[in-house]
Formats: sequence, C-alpha cells, structure tokens
Amino acid sequence: MRYYIIAGEASGDLHASNLMHSLKKADPVAQIRFIGGDLMASAGGTMLRHYKDLAYMGIWPVISHIGTILAAGKKCLDDIKEFDPDILILVDYPGFNLKIAELVKKANLRAAVYYYISPKLWAWKSYRIKYIKKYIDRLYSILPFETEYYEKQGYRAQYVGNPSVDSVTGFKKDATSDIGDGKDPRPVIALLAGSRKQEINRNLPVMLKVVKRYPEYRFILAGAPGLDSRFYKKKIGNSSVEIRFNETYRILQSAYAAIVTSGTAALETALFDVPQVVCYKMPLGHIVRMLRPLVVKCRYVTLVNLIDNSQIVPEIVAHVSVKGICRELTPLLDRESEERKAQLQGYERVKQALGPAGACSRATAEMLSALIELK
Repeated sequence: MRYYIIAGEASGDLHASNLMHSLKKADPVAQIRFIGGDLMASAGGTMLRHYKDLAYMGIWPVISHIGTILAAGKKCLDDIKEFDPDILILVDYPGFNLKIAELVKKANLRAAVYYYISPKLWAWKSYRIKYIKKYIDRLYSILPFETEYYEKQGYRAQYVGNPSVDSVTGFKKDATSDIGDGKDPRPVIALLAGSRKQEINRNLPVMLKVVKRYPEYRFILAGAPGLDSRFYKKKIGNSSVEIRFNETYRILQSAYAAIVTSGTAALETALFDVPQVVCYKMPLGHIVRMLRPLVVKCRYVTLVNLIDNSQIVPEIVAHVSVKGICRELTPLLDRESEERKAQLQGYERVKQALGPAGACSRATAEMLSALIELK
C-alpha cells in the first residue's frame, strides 16, 4: 500500500520514523512518501520536504513566513494527489497538519486520514476539535488521559501506548555503558534545555546560572539534534558544562538529577527514574503567569503530572528564576529526602498508566485494521 506521512519537528521525525519501520514490517511492499526529517529519511521512502523548512514557532515567525507555509501546503496537497496514497498519516504539528487534512477531504481524495500523536486540545486551542471531527477518520493517542477528553467532546480516540516507553525500553535493553569516563567522579546533573533555538535561548542562560551554585556536581547538557556546537558554545562561554550530542539517553542513564525544559524530555527523564525540576521560561513571564488560567485549560503543563493528575515534579513556568530552580532542586539531591522519594514513587504510577512498550506496532495494526473498516 501507499502511505503519505507528515511530521513537522524533531520529535515528530523520531516518532514517525519508528512508525515507518513498523509499517514496513507489517507491509513489506509499503511505498512511503513524506515530509519529515533525517530519521524518517533513514527509515526509507521519498522525502518531499525537510521539516526544518516549516518549523516556525511563535506568532511573528509564523506571520513573517506565511507565504512559505501556504506555498508548502499547496505543494504538499499537489504531491498527495499525485502519489495517491491509501493512508495519510499526520504526526502532531496541528497548525499545518489539520489544514492538510481539510484540503485532502475537500478534494475528495481516496486516502484515509489518520492522526498519530494527538494535538493537545485539552491544553489550548480546544476549538480545533471541530476539525478533528470533520476531517480525521481515526485518531491514535499516545497519552492515556486523552481518550476520556475526546470522549467528552463526542469523538473516539484510541490509546495505543507511548513511543517514549518503546524508545527508553529499547535503549535500556541494548545499553552497554553510561556516560561516565572515569575522569570526573562527581554525580551528574542533566540539563535538557529544549529542542528549538527559541526555547534554548530563554532557558539555558538561567540553567547556567544554577550550575554555579552546585560545584560539587557535574553538569552535562544534551545538545538538540539539528543544532551545532557553535550555537551552544556561544551560550556556554567559560562554563564548566559539558555538551553531548545524540547522547540524551546515555546522559539520563547516568544522571542523579535533571533540570528539564517541559516537553517529551520530562517524560523520558521520568522513565529513567531521574528526579527533576521542570522549567519553561517565556517572554514577559510575570504577565504570562497571570494570564495562564485564561489561555491554558489544564492544571499542569508537564506530561508526567498530566498523566498522574498530580504534581509529581515541580513546574516553574513563564517566570523562571535561579532562586526558584534551586529551591526545588536542592531537596532532590538528598537521596533520603521525602521530595526525591515522592518523585520516584510517582514515576512508578506514570509507568503503570502508560502501559508496556509496543506503541508503534499497536498503532500499525490498528491503522491497517481500520482501513478495512473505512473501505
């Protein structure tokens, strides 16, 4: 069969590439065309465009590149028409992907439209549910609490498991060594400052100031894919922080604690049983923090807390300070502290809620089964 897959950022590229491997295993003659990244390219298939050409974040970047985005949408639709897929699989990235879904349905193309990794409608832009209902044939969720949310909205979403469980489980099975090199015996604190330049520019400077407060620890920064060492070195300067690229899991495997920018990284940190402080600095932080209840519809912003519906890990959002991070981090560095023990106990509840590995294989089986129903 023919599959067309669209992923718009680094995390989508990772999850889509794993899904591609699963699809090819289930369908050895699968033909795949995609918008995505290097990981998807390595999985096989034909790339129309790299996601970096479309990865604009924030109001002004989107407005200033609207011509590029619209042109990409038209070219994508034309390419889908020409390829004539049996299944169109949209991976996260709702601003672009929901528009493509609309265009495909209005063009009356034969492709079944699936959404893998649901838009976070429970947090913001809940109005998008009308587009989901109208243009998405099946939605496959990777967060267990989403099925209840969609049910209340009158739409059936299916939880297939979480791909981060797959990734971490696979890494632990194959890992042979940690990040230690024998030269620095200090306990490791991992720094995960985000995957986008905007995130890193806001969060990393605060993290670097925190580093100075804990000379007895070794800080290792996980470099984001797609960003080179020169970008980080300008930020780090003379700091003692080490930078490691493509070794995030090895860093977490060795870490005693972590400071993490909210996102998938926080969930991965929990799966490695590493106590953490989550922070996400934003422009005009004081104002954003006051307005947050009017914009964000959920109680928490960190996946770990959302899954358990309780504050397992501390969240410092919008206005982030060195004092605030240190206040939450210091108790976690005491192996016998109640704060550290409570986080680790909370992680076990999250793992139970997520269920076992196998998200991609379950999603693939459900997608192929659903196609028979839709036809």
